[in-house]
Amino acid sequence: MTTERLRPRASLWRSRLYTLSRTLHLYLSLLAFLTLLFFAVTGLTLNHPEWFGEGTPRKLSGTLPHAPYLDGDRPDWLRLAEDLRALGLRGQVADHGESGETTWLSFRAPGYAADAEVDPKTGAYRLVVTDHGLVAALNDLHKGRDTPGSWKAFLDISALFLALVSLTGLLLGVILPRTRKAALLALALGAGGFLGLALWALR
Repeated sequence: MTTERLRPRASLWRSRLYTLSRTLHLYLSLLAFLTLLFFAVTGLTLNHPEWFGEGTPRKLSGTLPHAPYLDGDRPDWLRLAEDLRALGLRGQVADHGESGETTWLSFRAPGYAADAEVDPKTGAYRLVVTDHGLVAALNDLHKGRDTPGSWKAFLDISALFLALVSLTGLLLGVILPRTRKAALLALALGAGGFLGLALWALR
């Protein structure tokens, strides 16, 4: 009697878990479709940067309008950066410093770099701007390089999201007895192939 009662309960629990896993997997997969496609395509382009070439640097020079850019004896970095942005530069200030009587600032964004040298007393500047193109920008987005904190948070959430999609897919395969053996065999073959290739690549 006890065994007969346990079997329907186990069967009901398995059925509910299967239904929940199937629903989650379906809708999470639909939500994650563009994210998964983005990482798949940029994974390929990251592996073959030679397909797309390098950006051509542009060299510019001139004089900024609001010199001197000094706050006492120190450069006024904020005002200097804003006037450089007014020239059309974009991205975040990744680094800055002084070299003798010259200041320098580096702006970075996905697929983009701009390096400026400025005389803070006169406002005379020299710029080297390199736009590496759309593919390079997408590759940098994939890696989270030169991106704001909100994009890095999105990458973390996407990683957890795709892991959940994978786990619900695995549950769908192993939860039912009729598909369990085939699912476990495919999982073992996939894991073995992945680990084998990884070890071979690390030689």
